[in-house]
Amino acid sequence: MGIQKDRVKFNVGGRIFETTATTLANAGRNSLFGAMFDDEWNLNSDATIIEHFIDRNPNCFSVLLDLLRTGELYLPQNLPEKLLYREALFYGLLDHVRSAKWGPFDGNRLRLARSVMGQAPGDGTAIRAGPDGGCCVAHGSMVHVYDWMMEEHPPINLDYQRVNDAGWIDSENIVLSACERLGKGDGGMGLFSASTGELRYKFNVKHENQVKSYTAGAPSFSSDYKLFSSCKGRSNEYGIGVWDQVTGKQIDFFYEPPGWSLGDADKLQWLHGTNCLLVATLFPRKDNCYISLLDFRDKSMVWSWSDIGAPITDERRVRDAIAMEETSSICVVNEYEDLGFMDLRRNAGSVRWSSRSRLMKGKMPDEPCYPKLALHDGQLFSSMNDCISVFCGPDWVLTSRLRRSYGGSICDFSIGGDRLFALHSEENVFNIWETSPPPII
Repeated sequence: MGIQKDRVKFNVGGRIFETTATTLANAGRNSLFGAMFDDEWNLNSDATIIEHFIDRNPNCFSVLLDLLRTGELYLPQNLPEKLLYREALFYGLLDHVRSAKWGPFDGNRLRLARSVMGQAPGDGTAIRAGPDGGCCVAHGSMVHVYDWMMEEHPPINLDYQRVNDAGWIDSENIVLSACERLGKGDGGMGLFSASTGELRYKFNVKHENQVKSYTAGAPSFSSDYKLFSSCKGRSNEYGIGVWDQVTGKQIDFFYEPPGWSLGDADKLQWLHGTNCLLVATLFPRKDNCYISLLDFRDKSMVWSWSDIGAPITDERRVRDAIAMEETSSICVVNEYEDLGFMDLRRNAGSVRWSSRSRLMKGKMPDEPCYPKLALHDGQLFSSMNDCISVFCGPDWVLTSRLRRSYGGSICDFSIGGDRLFALHSEENVFNIWETSPPPII
């Protein structure tokens, strides 16, 4: 790429800045500066223009220009951080600012960035990281939405319908699943604006050509814009519903087979490699655990496991499950943080438990325990009480632990936008963990 080396002059809010096209090229094509240049990073404007006037804050421009020059972000004490973010959004440089604030996600290098107090006492329902580094927190019938600057948007109030789960379609749209209210109907799922809280449309379930009220549970999304959710109605609407994310129209339904449990599922996970859906209904929602892979192309259950009929002890109760496609296996966890593994190539195989991860030594805490699992960039994460453990390598060796005792046990956590969010049970406080940027040599 031939890059013009000539100097470029800007007048920003009355202050003069000089730089080069080479520096401005670091902003990328999607920035305001990218629009000023052609494909060879030569100025599109008339050559007679000596300087380019931009009616914006010059102090912020100085910081952002230095970021393009050095890759480092230095914020003077007298410059409000949110003002810089607003200006970065104008220039199309938010991603550059974020990259300078934290490096690529690495569970072994996470550092606690800040804690945010929740809006209501008691256990939270769920926390979900957004794709841009923000998050949403659900408790009761309320959902609080935060952008990546932790600026809170108008809350979403479902009018006494308990929120069961949430998921981000993109940075502007959130799907919420809720309980049906007896005698009131309602319930189900809706698509909401993340910035305004406005309901854009509902995801209805039809049975025998009639729209039915139902309770929606865990959602999941596929790469071809399908939305999946567990469904439980009063007629025959037990199973997994499928909708088009764009139109909100129902396109399929996998009815619950006799003796199985799909409508009460705690966890759904779309497997891109096999085009199947992991469905897990776990203890204590049900007395027994059910894990299956569903293929919607021929409406078949291609893999399944249940602990029905097996001798059950407390330390073998599965509390969460996650599929790991690269190793064709499913990882499960119990309330002692023992990890177990099942081979997807063997139907109805047994769980191979590994006690090397046990950190509780058989002693349970006084307060409830909420073990959760997540897989991100080849690292496995497991929550236990007030701690999140990180496992790496082919043998899933414990490599680090994230602990923040303030706030009580972790009832849920989520990873996205290069951040880890951990929701604690007391007062719904949640902690934000970020990876420090690598040193610039």
